[in-house]
Amino acid sequence: MAPVVLWSTVLINLALVFYSIGVWAERIARYLKPWHVAMFWTGLFFDVAGTWAMELIRPGFDWTSSHTITGQVALWLMFAHAIWATVTIRRGDEAALTRFHRYSLVVWLIWLVPYLGGAVLGMT
Repeated sequence: MAPVVLWSTVLINLALVFYSIGVWAERIARYLKPWHVAMFWTGLFFDVAGTWAMELIRPGFDWTSSHTITGQVALWLMFAHAIWATVTIRRGDEAALTRFHRYSLVVWLIWLVPYLGGAVLGMT
């Protein structure tokens, strides 16, 4: 296995770990906390790094590929989610802090589509 393939795999799996910890911890607590937001940003960082490493393996975007489209949608949703979580924490609105988990789970589920699709593509 080429080192860049190994690194991209490790980075994407770290994205899964950190993002999942943030989303599920927030879901269980039913309250957005600053450390959840840190997990969202960390997961996003590893996802972007893993995506960049994959770009080194196969340069260029294939906009006809469902994996490219779902991956881009997921990345942008993760980015929007992290920004929104940061703003929500800074505002300190109790109602928003207790409702935020609903959006988090939706973004996480959408993110799983390209993650699982990439795993399948990697095995074929």
